[in-house]
Amino acid sequence: MSRLQHFGWFLARGFGPHGWGHPYLRWNHRWTEPGLYQDSARTLEQAGFDLLIIEDAPSLGSAETIDLRVRHAFGGPKHDPLLLAPYLFAATQHLGVVPTVNPAAYLPYTAARQFATLQHLSGHRLGLNVVTDTGSARHFSTAPQLGHDAAYDRAEEWLDGIRHLWRSWGEGALVADEESGVYADGTRLDATRHRGEYFGFDGPLNAIPFTDGEPAIVSPGGSGRGLSFAGHNSDVQLALAPLDEASIRAYRGRIHAAAEAAGRSADDINILFAIQPVLVSSPEEADRLVAASAHPDDEALRQIARKQSSDLETDLTALDLDKPLDRAIFGEHVSEGSIRRLVGKHDADAPLRTLLAAHARLGRLNDGSGFVGTADEFADRIEELGDWGNDGVLLWGDLHPVTVHRLLDDLVPILRRRGILREEYVGGGLRANLRAF
Repeated sequence: MSRLQHFGWFLARGFGPHGWGHPYLRWNHRWTEPGLYQDSARTLEQAGFDLLIIEDAPSLGSAETIDLRVRHAFGGPKHDPLLLAPYLFAATQHLGVVPTVNPAAYLPYTAARQFATLQHLSGHRLGLNVVTDTGSARHFSTAPQLGHDAAYDRAEEWLDGIRHLWRSWGEGALVADEESGVYADGTRLDATRHRGEYFGFDGPLNAIPFTDGEPAIVSPGGSGRGLSFAGHNSDVQLALAPLDEASIRAYRGRIHAAAEAAGRSADDINILFAIQPVLVSSPEEADRLVAASAHPDDEALRQIARKQSSDLETDLTALDLDKPLDRAIFGEHVSEGSIRRLVGKHDADAPLRTLLAAHARLGRLNDGSGFVGTADEFADRIEELGDWGNDGVLLWGDLHPVTVHRLLDDLVPILRRRGILREEYVGGGLRANLRAF
């Protein structure tokens, strides 16, 4: 029997030039203005989605790859998603909004106060996608760039400090008694003196406590340290893994073990696998697209190389397509997970052409080889994931209205008929909706 699953949208481009490079740019939406995002956010809420996660990268990248990243708007420009959030909250009533934040960019006290303000203004619908990207470190200080695990250590200290500040108003500190004229009891405030390896600050926080819980924490890391961070801190894990039953169950097992090792319950974390389906009108059209992708020409490979170069902050476009990829070209700032996603299951001596062709190649939903198919076939896939214990999915793409409607117009009615997608929200904000089933 079908069961309800959680649905989110991962805005992969971030707060950037939506529609660039696509025909629907001619709809004349302005990516720098809120209307584009508000329209799509309302559609997601009408569809019953739990949350919208907005990707971000504060940096345009290294000097060597800036031109590569901005030329086709793959890696930038990007405006600050935290400042977009209030416009999305104003346009919706239930949808959770989750901007990406980097601990390197926000001092804990400032972060705690800003996030608390948004949590109250939104009716407790704020989430925080905490990333530990170190490639932007030079924008925030001249200190040496942290390594992978150290960046997670800093993020953990940062988040612990923010939570202590949020909780610096003890039980009964907020009185708000109009008859007596007493608004707060200062004797119940905690000074919250923090002196850590990466941060030092004092409290208490100049913001009142929450009525419906703290902002939800989202994390994307797939490394051992990243999974440990999720186990200690996250309400939602943004998961990237092969979508076969063994991989799904193994990944979920690692997250649940990390949560239990941190003294939490496995049920405290919703694991949402990111998927970017290509939905078409018929199985025959799906077969045609898949067949056409089997033999990409050099221009198609170069387009993939440009996007991969932006993601990896490493110029692949200058490499010989017919020679093996030398991993020495990747700097320490490039995660092993990103490199593995490029290389896939290929041997070390596989030519770059083979690696890129694998990313061009599409597969069918109906046989589990990919994500091209009809809305009914995609619903079948989501039901199958649910049978394996999955909590839900994150649909991955631009937030342009054309993109959102193209994916959801046929899919939402099918999911609701099957009892997979919620019909209504519960009260209490994002956390309450994440725990509703």
